[in-house]
Amino acid sequence: MTGRERLLTALHNGKPDRLPCQVHSWMDYYRNTYLNGRDQWEAYDYFGMDPVIYLNPKPVYASDAFQNWKIQREELPTDEEGVRAWRDTVTTPDGELVTEFAANRYTDWVTRLPIQTQEDFEIWNRHVPLPAYMDWGEIVEAKKRLGNRGIVRGSLFDFGQGSPWQSFVGYMRDVEQCIYDTFDEPDWVHGCLDSLLKKKLEVIDRSGKIELDLVECGGGAGSSTVISPAMHEEFCLPYDQKQISAIHSAGAMVVYHLCGGLMPLLEMVTQNGTDALETMTPPGMGGDCNLAEANRRIGDKLCFVGGFDQGLGFERGNPVLVRKMVRELFECCPNGGYIISHSDHFFEGGTENVQAFADAVKECIY
Repeated sequence: MTGRERLLTALHNGKPDRLPCQVHSWMDYYRNTYLNGRDQWEAYDYFGMDPVIYLNPKPVYASDAFQNWKIQREELPTDEEGVRAWRDTVTTPDGELVTEFAANRYTDWVTRLPIQTQEDFEIWNRHVPLPAYMDWGEIVEAKKRLGNRGIVRGSLFDFGQGSPWQSFVGYMRDVEQCIYDTFDEPDWVHGCLDSLLKKKLEVIDRSGKIELDLVECGGGAGSSTVISPAMHEEFCLPYDQKQISAIHSAGAMVVYHLCGGLMPLLEMVTQNGTDALETMTPPGMGGDCNLAEANRRIGDKLCFVGGFDQGLGFERGNPVLVRKMVRELFECCPNGGYIISHSDHFFEGGTENVQAFADAVKECIY
């Protein structure tokens, strides 16, 4: 099989010739620290992996789209540990929305979220600009460059993460406050999620055929380490179902991202229509995944992506341990439908361990 055939066979929950693997996006820090600045294409070639290229389409806006949405950035003081910070203030005819950020050499994060009050959401909802369409040019070129070697995956268009609840919670409004809101103001929360979904569906409709092979939906805030299964069923499932259906209609497959607890949600996730579920995070990385048990329960319904403990294997392990870990995960899914990957991003780890990971999958033959 070619790399593309191998990956797509697994995503269709079939059995390829051998276990496929991917990297859940190469982090800039890792590429610059361990790989002499190689880009993701060169990184995959360096280790001899079938490429899974992460790339998002470019939103294209009408000339007047930002007429009522003026963004001003202000640099804030850098702290004693070298963490830099900045503030984005959006000015609209009805008021301002403020978001603050911080970044270190590893990554960046949000320190102040824009939706502090219900009135803030009304301002956002009234004025946030939507693209006129998505430009697929880079995606098409990447697929041509890949040929049969691999696939291109990414996010379509969102306001934080890949689904309404996960965008709203932790990217627009504080996680704990959102959970309180579901009890105190459930109708308001549903109204917010409805608005996010409508905007997402509108962009999907405007953008025609989706050129990505795989679109990421979901996000960490939907995990059972954040919310209960009952909350997931009420505030995630109905919105995911509609969004995933629209993505399928536009020609792409979907991977649903839960980067925390997921075992209590397994059967529920199969109802949202996704083709694959990630990141299958094990306890050592803060999740609860038992891959063999997950495969027993829902392995006949969708593909799994992830499962590898990058802390134990890449950061603190050695090639012998990595090979053993890969083999154990391979044996959890004997009928295929599995793409092994580290469970979300990694920043540290000797290249010899990543090389052992890439080599070990080639010995996992079905």
